Amino acid sequence: MYAGSGGGGEEDGEAVALGAARSVRLSRVRGFANGSPVPGESAKDAGKALRERVPRGAHARFEPDAGRPDAVTAVVESNQGRLPELTPIRVGRMAASPFAFLRGSAGLMAYDLARTPVTGVGAQLCGDAHAANFGLYGDARGELVMDLNDFDETVHGPWEWDVKRLATSLVLAGRETGAGDGICERAAFDAVGAYRRTMRLLAKLPALDAWNAIADEELVSHADAQDLAGTLRKVGEKARNNTSGRFAERSTEPVEGGGRRFLAAPPVLSRISDEEALSVASSLAEYVDTVADDRVPLLARYTVQDVAFRVVGTGSVGTRSYVVLLLDHRGEPLILQVKEARPSVLVPHLATAGFAAPEPDHEGRRVVRGQKRMQVVSDMLLGWTTVEGRPFQVRQFRNRKGSVDPAALAADQLDDYGRMTGALLARAHAHSADPRVLAGYCGKNDEFDAGVAAFAVAYADRTEADHAALLAAVRGGRVAAELGV
Repeated sequence: MYAGSGGGGEEDGEAVALGAARSVRLSRVRGFANGSPVPGESAKDAGKALRERVPRGAHARFEPDAGRPDAVTAVVESNQGRLPELTPIRVGRMAASPFAFLRGSAGLMAYDLARTPVTGVGAQLCGDAHAANFGLYGDARGELVMDLNDFDETVHGPWEWDVKRLATSLVLAGRETGAGDGICERAAFDAVGAYRRTMRLLAKLPALDAWNAIADEELVSHADAQDLAGTLRKVGEKARNNTSGRFAERSTEPVEGGGRRFLAAPPVLSRISDEEALSVASSLAEYVDTVADDRVPLLARYTVQDVAFRVVGTGSVGTRSYVVLLLDHRGEPLILQVKEARPSVLVPHLATAGFAAPEPDHEGRRVVRGQKRMQVVSDMLLGWTTVEGRPFQVRQFRNRKGSVDPAALAADQLDDYGRMTGALLARAHAHSADPRVLAGYCGKNDEFDAGVAAFAVAYADRTEADHAALLAAVRGGRVAAELGV
């Protein structure tokens, strides 16, 4: 006899009440950023209904407003709080090409994206989902996984922002290789199409299967990126050798009495004072408290040997970033990166798009939690800490990492790479946004794909103009830059 039929007694009634309470609680964790779908309305239908308010073709729109920051001023302001002696390197790297400028100007693009149409559906964003922020890395067993791999700007916000940044970056990367306009726009179009089709696939899967969908080499087949397979195999072979041990061989030397220390290779790798090194090393005690309990015995088997400063990335240049050398009982190295975590550059622009800014938090914890929310498999030693009052994230350095340079791809590979990265981005978003809602909105046809591709071309033109303004400022002496570093 089923509960509530009158024959189940008091216990059955309590079971029904408990089940109902659980149902209510679970229903609260899904749906939109600013409210759940209408009761009784399916998630897919709720997604379709959003088209009435924000037509899919409307995403083609990009009209810079009169209050848009001057590109050079935006770059100078984004250098605030960074180490002043390193900002010329950052500017020099951004000046290398329009694609490089895009990589370093996520905040400026966020200003522009905040004034474009959004559906109001939220997801955990990478925040900097350009085409060079995807790659390979090793899981706990040393197997290679392919996924997004940079989360400095991660925050909850409009899912469209990541898609548009990816599409724009593909247009700029293609232009840098000399590919024609049609090829570049097609790569953006195909990336968005792969995002849409992957979201539809995930929406049809059982929830647990969709959640655990692994971002690995099998995705190449799903994304119809066979022409890229050879390139990925080469990148994978290189990634397998990109380890702490290999880096330690090249970048450290033995010291008298045992142990090793970093070799200076300025300006990229620099020795620091004993006081600064001690502050970083001491912060690892806090870091250990942030990793999973079962990793603590592993970390306890290592001893800190040395700390050095290492310049990283394009947008990250000028932030404080250290590498820490640890050795086990056999002298085998483990290298951790302790990287300053600044507030996401997207945060000041969320309110304009109708999203609430996050509560103040430890920025290192924000980065780590965002990464874990987007990846199926994350670095087993991810954590965070504080050094002299500043928040930092901590992760393995050279954890079998490898990446494809999208600006070095052949023209016939660019659309393959676009499809692969679009599929990866959809899988990452599906961890925090209901794939049924997004699939319902994006639909079966290519209207959304065409809209975003048109935006990508227009925004690539804007980025080229911004890059030209930065070059003029560098040549005119308005902004200091070290080129080629």
